[in-house]
Amino acid sequence: MKSAPALFDRSALLHHRARASRDALFLHHAAVDEAQDRLAMVKRSFKNVAIVSPFAPVWQNAFPAAQILPDDEVLALQPGACDLVIHAMCLHWANDPVGQVIQCRRALKPDGLFLCFTLGGTTLSELRAALAEAESRLTGGLSPRIAPMAEIRDLGAVLQRAGLNLPVADTLPLTAEYRDLYHLMHDLRAMGETNALAGRLKHLTRRSLFQQAERVYRDRFATPEGKLPAGFEIVSLTAWCPDDSQPKPLRPGSASTRLAEALGAKETRLPD
Repeated sequence: MKSAPALFDRSALLHHRARASRDALFLHHAAVDEAQDRLAMVKRSFKNVAIVSPFAPVWQNAFPAAQILPDDEVLALQPGACDLVIHAMCLHWANDPVGQVIQCRRALKPDGLFLCFTLGGTTLSELRAALAEAESRLTGGLSPRIAPMAEIRDLGAVLQRAGLNLPVADTLPLTAEYRDLYHLMHDLRAMGETNALAGRLKHLTRRSLFQQAERVYRDRFATPEGKLPAGFEIVSLTAWCPDDSQPKPLRPGSASTRLAEALGAKETRLPD
């Protein structure tokens, strides 16, 4: 069977990350804070920690004893070796996101914890809309310019497909403000988050497109102070490697108390 064509150009992605600036990685630092907050609520200490991240120094400071490895298509993880695996801000660039999570689940011991932080579907919605409208006006068509990012419900389903238990998915919305469109694009370049789609245009984009996109962006989204807001959505995923000690759903029909009794409500019969 033929494998599906890759959505992302890994060589371009690695090139973009190599040019990234440590000072621009505020999304990764936000994910570190989220991870520490979530782990503080878990009454357990983790001794064997692995973190999948393209920017190891950001995570090394917070988790000095952790093994930190790049998000290669085949992760350098040993089966059953970890009690905590964190997939950190790179699942949105994976050609096989389900495969990435499955590899993390295999690296966990029974009842080990999996955390994932990734960009979600509302990320850069303003920029998507401005570029799409500008290009449609100028050329009558659209080009692949910003990577598609999964919605939270789809990411939650990935956990179940990977064989993890007790899945939880939630979001952290963040907004940054920029002087103009070029300021935003410069920041995305400094984050290592610019276009690495395999189907992207390989020639330089006309300046007129960005000028038109700037006008659309300002008309539709500018703040009263004249700034351009850019929204980012960090999706947090939490799940556990299966273990017999974990709570299990009751068999349908096995309840010993009626719902009305539990709620202290009067039960009435519905009309036929």
